Amino acid sequence: MYGSDPVRIKSIVQRILDLGKEDISALLEKVTQDFSDRHKDIRDIFNNHYKQIRGFIAPGDRNKFTEKQRLIIGAFFTMEYAIESAALFNPSIVPHPDQSKTKEDELHFIMSLRAVGEGHISSIVFRSGMINAEGELRFEPTGSHVKAPTIENPVYRKRLFYNKLVEMSACDDVAKYILSRMPQKFIYDELKEQITDLSEHPQFAPERQISCFKHMRHLADSDYQLNFEPDHHFSERVIFPVSDESSGGLEDARFVKFDYRDGGEDVYFATYTAYDGKAIMPQIIETVDFNEFRINPLYGDAVKNKGMALFPRKIGGRYAMLSRQDGENNHIMYSERLHHWNHSEIIQKPQEDWEMVQLGNCGSPMETPEGWLVLTHGVGIMRTYSIGAILLDLENPSKMIGRLKEPLLKPDKKTTIGYVPNVVYTCGALIHNEYLVIPYAISDFQPAIASVKFDEVINAMERY
Repeated sequence: MYGSDPVRIKSIVQRILDLGKEDISALLEKVTQDFSDRHKDIRDIFNNHYKQIRGFIAPGDRNKFTEKQRLIIGAFFTMEYAIESAALFNPSIVPHPDQSKTKEDELHFIMSLRAVGEGHISSIVFRSGMINAEGELRFEPTGSHVKAPTIENPVYRKRLFYNKLVEMSACDDVAKYILSRMPQKFIYDELKEQITDLSEHPQFAPERQISCFKHMRHLADSDYQLNFEPDHHFSERVIFPVSDESSGGLEDARFVKFDYRDGGEDVYFATYTAYDGKAIMPQIIETVDFNEFRINPLYGDAVKNKGMALFPRKIGGRYAMLSRQDGENNHIMYSERLHHWNHSEIIQKPQEDWEMVQLGNCGSPMETPEGWLVLTHGVGIMRTYSIGAILLDLENPSKMIGRLKEPLLKPDKKTTIGYVPNVVYTCGALIHNEYLVIPYAISDFQPAIASVKFDEVINAMERY
């Protein structure tokens, strides 16, 4: 809240402190009483929000704050937000890391969804439940509260931080000046302190300093970890924009369970798009338990558009990912490093009328004995979005070996009512027993579920 302007943050903090200790005590008691019934651990929320802005306050000043002063400062940098007030859509689905509750032929699942609230800001929310042998879903009851995570920034290495600024074409004299005053390893608060100091004692033209501050915070904000308490229900967890580059929302997370095939712990990845209202930044989430989420940016010439979908294992010793480079065709790319992607190639071009305007993936590929089954989206006449399917070769997924000529799911009269009419869309499906289970969104407004025997889909394909 209130952005990352160090001057404004310090001004707000000073006005709060000017209230006096007695007024602060009374105000803290009132805000706690007014809002504690709507939020679990309201004081923990205030304390966490204070920690997010304390780096903009000189250490000598903040060390004098009482606990009540810290809490009331955190309260003033807190706002309520209705996460799902406008829409809930674009789901993806993966097996739950805990399958101990399942009965025979059942699968415990986690579903991610894009939730849109005030100001069209998107966040990532979750639901959980069971899939039975016939591909039918039963959702677990949702919690009564929404719980924001605690945020941890890592220790940054100055050399790597410098190199990434160079890659972003954002390393000028201002950045070099700030980094020259930093230790070889530094934390986010130390960076904020140097930004605040330079704001108050300018050494360069104001517009150059402001631009540099934005780029440096942008880079630091792109690398962090979110921690949820394990006892909070999955439906109470929300990944909400916490940085400038994601201030416009987190869009269309595509979760996938990744198999390193080394007998180790299961890892889940999700690619998504961070949006600041003008530009996008592709990012990736990593988690093993959906309690702790590590967030990192994706780098390289091949990750400058939306719709990345990671394959669920390496192929030929390399990571593989579907992507959309040009807004029209389906691409594939390979990389030795998970966070760096520089080259792509086209694997599918529009052929049918329902995909004439644009093609893209609808989530991570699913491995079958016949090949990699990929759900696609096609945009046709009157901007109608339909869901199709293609089949890629198992050993060489750059080669398409089958496709549906007709949509698997297409808009109907029900899809004309919603946030964006005439759209069916998904960010990921899964195969359970004989069934392809597809959670999808209707008109970017609400989710629905479809299931079909996956061999029927493959048998209906035109083969190459």
